[in-house]
This record gives sequence, C-alpha cells and structure tokens, in this order.
Amino acid sequence: MTEQLASMPEESTIGFTAPCRPRTSYHELIQAVPVSGSPIRWSLPNSQSGRNGLSSYSSSGASNSCPSNNSGNSSGTISVSAAIVDNGELTRIAHQMVNDGYIWHTVQAFDDASSAPAAFKHGGGVRGHALENWFLELDIDWVLQIDDEHGLRRLLRDKPVTTQELIDKWVRALTVIVASITETEYEFAFHRTPAVALFGKASITEMLNVVDVIVTALEAKKLQAVLDMFTCVCGTSHMIRPVMISREAQSIFKELGNSLEREGIRLSEIISNSTKEVRTLVEEDDSWAIEILRGRGEVHKNTRFIMDCIVSMTIARTSMHNSAPSNNSENLDGLIDIEYLEDLLLRKSWLLLDPSLRYLFLLNNSYFVAHVVSESSGSFIPDDPWDLTPKLTPECKKYMDSYLDFSWGHVLSCIPKSRSLGLIHRLVNTPSLAKFQSAFHETYQAQKFWKVPDPRLREALRRAIIERVITGYRNYLEEHPELEKHVGRQSSSPQVLEEMLGELYEG
Repeated sequence: MTEQLASMPEESTIGFTAPCRPRTSYHELIQAVPVSGSPIRWSLPNSQSGRNGLSSYSSSGASNSCPSNNSGNSSGTISVSAAIVDNGELTRIAHQMVNDGYIWHTVQAFDDASSAPAAFKHGGGVRGHALENWFLELDIDWVLQIDDEHGLRRLLRDKPVTTQELIDKWVRALTVIVASITETEYEFAFHRTPAVALFGKASITEMLNVVDVIVTALEAKKLQAVLDMFTCVCGTSHMIRPVMISREAQSIFKELGNSLEREGIRLSEIISNSTKEVRTLVEEDDSWAIEILRGRGEVHKNTRFIMDCIVSMTIARTSMHNSAPSNNSENLDGLIDIEYLEDLLLRKSWLLLDPSLRYLFLLNNSYFVAHVVSESSGSFIPDDPWDLTPKLTPECKKYMDSYLDFSWGHVLSCIPKSRSLGLIHRLVNTPSLAKFQSAFHETYQAQKFWKVPDPRLREALRRAIIERVITGYRNYLEEHPELEKHVGRQSSSPQVLEEMLGELYEG
C-alpha cells in the first residue's frame, strides 16, 4: 500500500462543493488489485455459428491458463486460485479514502449538487459533477456514459479495453463503494444526516442499472461475466450493515442490502440458465467425431471448454463460502458436475469405430479432467520432475489397459507364449517372427501421429508398450537364438523397435 494520502481540500465548482482530484490517484491503487482468481477466460458457445455448431472460444489471460491444442504446455492443466477478488486490499483502499477525507468531501459535494441547477437527473438518481468525479476516481466513468448495449459496444469499439477488463473494473468499484459508504456512515454518524446513505444509494443504483446492459451485450462471454458480478454482488450485500443512529439512513441501507440480494438471486438464475444452454449446445455439437479424428484422440476442445466452466464456478463457490455464505452460493453446487462431463465423453466416444482411438481419447480426456479437478480443489501435489510416473485415477488406468489391449495385444499374441522344443516348432519360428514384425509396424504406422498432449502420460504409454511388447519380443528372441540371423541390427531388432516407440503420440 502506498503512503497515506493527504486530506482533500474543497473547491467551488458550478455552485457546489467538490473534492479536488487527489495527488496520487486512488484509481491507480484500485486498478492494481487483482480481480480474477482464475486466468481462464472462455466464451459461451454461440448457437448462431452454424447448425448445432459451437463458436470458437479460447482460454486466455495468464500464461499458465488452459493450453490450446498443442503440447507446448508441459502440464496440460489449469492453474487456479481460490478467490475472485482481494476484498481485503480493496477494503483497505476504501478505508484510506475515508481517512483522507476524500469520501466525506465527495458526499458533501453530492449533497450540494442534489439541489443545484447544474445537477441533472438520470435513471431516477441524481447525477452531477460529484458523482462523475467519484466514478472517474473509481475508474468506472464509463458506467455513466452508457444507457444500452449499443452504447457499450460503441465504448468497446472506441476505447482500447476488453469486456472482461470493464467487468473487472466494475467488480473492484462496487466493492470499494460499499466498503467506503459503510465506513463513512459510521465515521460521520454524529451528523445525523442521510447524506451518506443517499450518496451510496445513487452510486449503487447506477452500478446495478448497468448490469443488464453488460449481460445483454456480452453474448459469447456472458457466463464468466455473470459469475464475476454474482460473486461481487453477493459478497458486498453482506457488507451493508444496519445503521443505528439515523432511522432514515438505516432504512436506506436496508433497501440497498435488499437490492443487492435481489440482484444476486437474479444473477444466480442467469448462471443456471446459461449453464443449461452450455450443456444443450455442447450436446448438440455435431463436430464431436470430426474433431476427435482431427485431433487424433487428444483432449477435445469441448472438454477444455466445460472444464473452464466448472473451474470458474468452483472458484465462485469457494469465494462465496469464504466471504458470504448464502443460499445463492449453494445454488452453484448443482452446476458443478464432473460426472456429467465423464458421461458425455463416454457417450461421444462411441462415435468412433476404432476402439483403440476411442480408448486413447477417453484416456487423454479423463486424465485432463482428473488433473484439473485435483488442481482446482487444492489437493493437487506438484509432480516430481524426476518421477515420470503420472498420477492415474482408477478410471484412467481402466482406459489405459483397454487401449493397450485393443492396440497392442494382438501384436504380442503373434509370438508363442511358452517355449517349445523340437523340429516342428523350429519350422514355425520364422513365420511367427514375420507375423509379429508385420503386426508391430502396421500398428505403429496407424498410430504414429495420434496425440497424447501430457508428456508424463505420453511417456507412461510408451513404457507400458515396451514392457508388454518389446520385453516379450526380446524374451522370445533369447529363447530362440537361431532367429538372430533374421533380426540382426535391421529394422526389426528390439532396440530399433523401442526407439521407434519414442516417436509415438507426438501428434
């Protein structure tokens, strides 16, 4: 936190008292507070992007966000934290604004402006220079500049700012507004005036009035935006405390608390409806089979998208439980459904005719889901860089075994399992060897460009094939030294085959 700012002097501005802009802008302190606990920023599928198709969406923000469809990210996971906004830091900034006298001077200016000719009406609340200066300091002057979604779109077009940046500013500002007016009401309660409460009502009313504009205009990014605003609204509603000195102020504060609570309920309903929309569009997306084949079995874009949704809601729920437990936060629990995703993946996997690719697809996606859940739940233990063994859930182990059986089981079966002596067996050794080599190369060529994006899982699969197939092959050759002249150092030697497996699953 920067050094304490000096109290703000007053100056006359068009007939009413207004605070000067502070020497060090508060909005610089406010802007520095991180808002989103998750670096994930995803877009809601757009039903207008083709027949039952999903629009393009991506995870952006921090560099450790959910990776795109490449193997550049070594973990293939999402890194998250447990808080949406640092309420403590924003509350400290609000406390500083109160101690500096800035809030009280702003309230006085607003009170003077309420009856001044220069003031003008907007949306049922008084707007004058005081409110404009206040919102400018909070870095949300744009809230007073837009009346509908067209105004928001125009703002986004004319200014170098993203919708998520505007939402982050809105979240910070609402937290500071509620914290500052609550503390100011107690600090100056001896004045026995509802000025602070009226100022808070005008500010919060403007903030809530713009919610519908944001939600309507966002379209593709609606769910993430609503989650952020929902968490902030529910958290700030519990910051509104009853005022015991002024009955009128107490009534206004109670009204504000009720308004925030109603807005939280409404946003919760929007979240629920948006989640149902996501499920419907993902279910009806006709690109599943095409994308699985194109991605050669790797983590599907819809899997990443749904996990982004789930992690975002998990973060929102955690933040709600930590700051302001309520029935609204409990409503999020029913939307966080890993079992639904697992069932969806299993159903969509049957679109593939090749069982080997089907089980590789299930393995990749189940491993990704399990790893993300582990990280977001706080139970994640970082991988030992020297331990190449991935942490597999029972479900992942089942899919890995099924993949190995369907893909490589028939290759090993070409070799007799037990040692047999005699002329008859020696006569069939060479055909068995040729059959094994043919089956190995055929499987290798078919799967050479299949993809396993997680390096640990990729290495585990290679080692499993070596242990099952190459080791069995090597033991067979040791039992039959007469076959050495048919293998030698050619492309069918165990060492060469093992080196070939090192090129699998790179995509």
